[in-house]
Amino acid sequence: MNVSDIVTPRIEIDLGKIAHNAKTLNKLYGSKGISITGVTKVVCGDPKIADVLVKSGISILADSRIDNIWKMRKAGIQAQFLLQRTPIPSQTELVVRYTDVSLNTELSVIKGLSRSAVKQGITHKIILMVELGDLREGLLPSDLENTVKEIIILKGIEFIGVGTNLACFGGIEPDEEKMEYLSTIVKNIEEKFGLTLEFVSGGNSANYSWFISTKDIGKINNLRLGESIFLGCETLYRKHIPNLFTDAFTLITEVIESKIKPSVPYGNVHQDAFGNTPKFQDRGQIRRAILGVGLQDVLVSGLTPMLDIDILGASSDHIIVDAKQIELNVGNGVSFNLNYGALLSSMTSPYVIKKYK
Repeated sequence: MNVSDIVTPRIEIDLGKIAHNAKTLNKLYGSKGISITGVTKVVCGDPKIADVLVKSGISILADSRIDNIWKMRKAGIQAQFLLQRTPIPSQTELVVRYTDVSLNTELSVIKGLSRSAVKQGITHKIILMVELGDLREGLLPSDLENTVKEIIILKGIEFIGVGTNLACFGGIEPDEEKMEYLSTIVKNIEEKFGLTLEFVSGGNSANYSWFISTKDIGKINNLRLGESIFLGCETLYRKHIPNLFTDAFTLITEVIESKIKPSVPYGNVHQDAFGNTPKFQDRGQIRRAILGVGLQDVLVSGLTPMLDIDILGASSDHIIVDAKQIELNVGNGVSFNLNYGALLSSMTSPYVIKKYK
């Protein structure tokens, strides 16, 4: 028996369900002429998962970390690779070496990419990100024309598209008005400079509701999808997308202590290990079970137990639960569904074993 089959904490990854979701979304968005870029950052650029995405018809993979992109390339993943955030200035040589395309907002960084591309004798493609209200990254629309004017004369750089990001930092909806505005911006740039842009990337998994309801996608021809592929939901309300699996990932840990104890700590209360002053509901005597996983492994607030138990809190290495009517004994396995934050942290943690099925 493989050690990953018995050791915890582990995250079990159903590659078949991920493939199903990727194929379903590819077909859905493709029905209106929109291609998918598969975002691998939440799975830490996992090569096995990346291979599934490519075999499911996704030809462009995006990640925010050069290390993840390098890992996928080293594993022989055959795809175009897009850097999902504006490059760190000190990494422009690495960006040009390991990625095909990058999202950009700063002219000084683009000039750095140009110098690195010329030095390496290659052409690096860029997509300019435009700010439409979410206030994460993006050029103000009023600055776009002057920036395009500067970059189209740079050597080693090919300007291939415009994109935007919504519903990440500010939670702003990518609605019909926002998408129409992005299409108008792109149309003006194409007319002004005599261009036909290859990519107009309208956003991410939050664009599902817009896509389903719109009668005209305008210039939008690409979306960058991560959460909807891996967790089967859109990201405005975290509603399930029909015909997708929401349980491709399961976190499993073990009970390491199980005792009847008071529900409220006793003694003088001060700060806990993370600087918080805890408060507890008095439930009387309860079966308190301690699980062998903690905040160093996973974002505990993003876990939902599959059993009828309550998470009371967590420390670096432990989750404490009220087992309620469940008789949890030492060595019993306890499984959890994960939200995006919990998936991100558990896939990044070196302490959580990854098991594929």
